[in-house]
Amino acid sequence: RNNNFFRSMLDNKRILLVEDDPSLGFVIKDNLSLRGYDVTLCQDGEAGENLFLSSTFHLCIFDIMLPKKDGFTLARNVRSMNATVPILFLSAKAMMEDKLEGFSTGADDYITKPFSLDELLCRIEVFLRRTPALRQSNEKIVFGGNYAFDFSNLTLTNNGKEKTLTQKEAEVLKLLYHNRERVLKREEILKHIWGDDDYFMGRSMDVFISKLRKYLKEDPSVQIVNYHGVGFKLEA
Repeated sequence: RNNNFFRSMLDNKRILLVEDDPSLGFVIKDNLSLRGYDVTLCQDGEAGENLFLSSTFHLCIFDIMLPKKDGFTLARNVRSMNATVPILFLSAKAMMEDKLEGFSTGADDYITKPFSLDELLCRIEVFLRRTPALRQSNEKIVFGGNYAFDFSNLTLTNNGKEKTLTQKEAEVLKLLYHNRERVLKREEILKHIWGDDDYFMGRSMDVFISKLRKYLKEDPSVQIVNYHGVGFKLEA
């Protein structure tokens, strides 16, 4: 019964898939469609951006090596238009630098080709289940001298200036806040937010921590302190 509830919740979710390999694109679209997703497939970054502008999507899946506009550029442009839609990269580029650049665009996940469809489906479901739950939380937090964090709307406000966070940024900040009386171990953050604590996930977490530090730098009384080799602590 529980599985049926989650399935009905995920049915008809709209996914934008931008993949220039027609065979792979067809296989992914066909499999996702069989599971109840409404998938729109296009084969270049420019078309993908135009589709995102003209329609509403619940999740985006982008290849990186795309004609007309590469996946990194596409993700940055999409993120500038919508701070909360989950973005997943599919790429044959497995270098750490490529993965970190992917996360720096504001993407939420990065899957290296070749991959199993079961893995892709699992990651999609994690994001689509998490997003409604995130919206249902009405928690509002005030910390430091000036910051107001509205978790349900993914906003961080400081002296009237509002910044919209990505889903993962908001989850990391919330976790740090609720554990602000202690040093939060790296593996705790990784397992809670990413579901794994391997080296690559750790590097991606560092990207998100760096972004949060940038957002918090206007108030010197607020810091995310790195305890080397241990973890992080939000000090406010």
